[in-house]
Amino acid sequence: MSTEAKLTQYYRIHSKIYDLTRWTFLFGRNALLRKLKPANDALNILEVGCGTGHNLNKLCRIYPNAQITGVDLSQDMIQVAQKKLQRYTDRVRLVNSPLHALNDDNRYDLIVFSYTLSMINPDPESAISKAQDYLRHDGIIAVVDFRHSGAEWFKRWMWMNHVRMDNHLGGLLSKYFLQDQFNNKQAYGGLWTYFFFIGKKI
Repeated sequence: MSTEAKLTQYYRIHSKIYDLTRWTFLFGRNALLRKLKPANDALNILEVGCGTGHNLNKLCRIYPNAQITGVDLSQDMIQVAQKKLQRYTDRVRLVNSPLHALNDDNRYDLIVFSYTLSMINPDPESAISKAQDYLRHDGIIAVVDFRHSGAEWFKRWMWMNHVRMDNHLGGLLSKYFLQDQFNNKQAYGGLWTYFFFIGKKI
């Protein structure tokens, strides 16, 4: 079974409990959005791995003049997001597709990855490269994700849940984007670290 098929199956179950449980460990999602300071709010925004629409809902309120696209490979997650974002149907587009299969002529001012890249395995670089293609020349990429854990048992557990925590994403992002911000944070007394990356297209 392919990675995409495994994730689709995984989220068929987890879409039903996602919003009830993820606040306990997907730290920094709101903080990432607060760190952004675009020159205006008339943006074209893409979120990759938009899930149930947590970030999209906030982006709609922060940028009332933005056109926003959310893409996710899980139809079950998209269906939850559709219900959550009904009031914004005039400016939010939801697409059920992996990023590499997205057929889109748009170019974006802001691309957001929120706890997505660590689940794109074994090749997150392909998604990062694709994001660079979709970003306008002066656009911004914003990432929050897991970075590393020194506890091998925890890394194994997260891998069983399709998450790789090998400190592998920062270098890949810096290969494709000029780093503006890179910050590390600890979770649960250092059980794991997560990071923020904000950059511009090279």
